[in-house]
Amino acid sequence: MKKINVGLIGFGTIGAGVARVLLENRQIIQSRLGAELKLAKIADLDITSDRGITVPDGILTTDANEILGNPDIDIVIELVGGYEPARSFVLKALNSGQNVVTANKALLAKHGNEIFAAARAGGVDFYYEASVGGGIPIIKVIREALAGNRINSVCGILNGTCNYILTKMGDEGAEFSEVLQAAQELGYAEADPTFDIEGIDTAHKLAILTSLAFATPIAFDRIHVEGITGIKPVDFNFAREFGYKIKLLAIAKLEEGQIEVRVHPTMLPESHMLAKIDDVFNAVFVNSDALGPSLYYGQGAGMMATASAVVGDLVDIARNRLNESLRRVPDLSFQEEAITPATYRPMNEITTQYYLRFSAFDKTRVLSRIAGILGENEISIASVIQQGRSQSGGTVPIVMQTHKAREANLRKALAIIDELEIIAAPTAVIRMESDL
Repeated sequence: MKKINVGLIGFGTIGAGVARVLLENRQIIQSRLGAELKLAKIADLDITSDRGITVPDGILTTDANEILGNPDIDIVIELVGGYEPARSFVLKALNSGQNVVTANKALLAKHGNEIFAAARAGGVDFYYEASVGGGIPIIKVIREALAGNRINSVCGILNGTCNYILTKMGDEGAEFSEVLQAAQELGYAEADPTFDIEGIDTAHKLAILTSLAFATPIAFDRIHVEGITGIKPVDFNFAREFGYKIKLLAIAKLEEGQIEVRVHPTMLPESHMLAKIDDVFNAVFVNSDALGPSLYYGQGAGMMATASAVVGDLVDIARNRLNESLRRVPDLSFQEEAITPATYRPMNEITTQYYLRFSAFDKTRVLSRIAGILGENEISIASVIQQGRSQSGGTVPIVMQTHKAREANLRKALAIIDELEIIAAPTAVIRMESDL
């Protein structure tokens, strides 16, 4: 029986999961592949800590160069994470004629264009299913299953940490800081959760999906990014009154020849499929011309979910090798000559609905003054919630849902409103999407 040798660089949580799947499911993989997918080498700086899995003798090493450029290693798995040395490892493997699998979304968001070019030049496969959505096969769906579709939009909940926090805040009325601490204790959030809660991790993944969907080079720096740290429990109460839920949403749309890409807290109608995705789960909602709306849902992170996607990529590359069909599927779904720089819509030019929560002193004519300024800036009010009067002469929340408005107009209006003597704090703004 033919044998395809695999080298694994990075033996942390995900690496241990990949090793477990390859070793424990060896027979089922072999029966599907028609060849042996052999874990031949594992490289990590730490090869003494217990990973909860027994690997064959002699395959552990602290030197990645025993894998990189080794003619006996057919496929290299990069699970180091981060930018360097991951970038150097991947490029060395590709330039040496080795196929590569990675789960490294940050690497692809920053250096993906360079890496894809190296894979093309080397005539080898580069697969990265686990970089977006963990075990959800969304990249394969876009690259292969939807190959006959024109994709209009891709939107998703792409960070389990944020989704868990927002779910708990909405269900329990807890403060952000309390839920974040609980998420860290449960292992759902890192000790330094900045990349998650500030939306950066989600934006890394959106950059990849945007490129796949719209035939354009990866452009992480064009994504507007906001995190969830400013969301308050009271916002969930008002969202329910409007019939909405709050999610950290990644949005990519192609409209009138322009791509719109943004990550921010979003109010979605409770009836929308994405609004029903709770806790640590991820989901991607794709709207395409032939299929129409479709949802892809599952575990977006974690040891075994991510390992599942990595091993799926290994099997795909192994099948390509066995059938002498490397480069069968283009890296970014489209042929190289079809991938062209896109025109991106500036954030100030987007139009959407808005949830506005004003912190106003309890005085007369407050509502009319706010409404007047909004109207002068072409912002129409769809509904208003005004709570009872303050007994101590303090502040009261005034909440509005607007009709669709232009972002630049809203920002201009709020700059004036927030300077009024009747306003006690900057206005809270959450965009609302009803027609994804």
